[in-house]
Amino acid sequence: MGTRESIIRAMQEGAEAGRRGDPVTVCPYEDLRRTAWIRGYVTTAPPRPPVEDDDA
Repeated sequence: MGTRESIIRAMQEGAEAGRRGDPVTVCPYEDLRRTAWIRGYVTTAPPRPPVEDDDA
């Protein structure tokens, strides 16, 4: 599989993980595909609740 195909596949896998609600820490990649996986994940993951600031 070529580089372009592997990056596209990683992005699709990240999107699937986001739809399932998996934590971002389940990303299986340690190379360039990691960025593509996270990009796919972010496009489909549910929004996180805002963080409250204790200093306010």
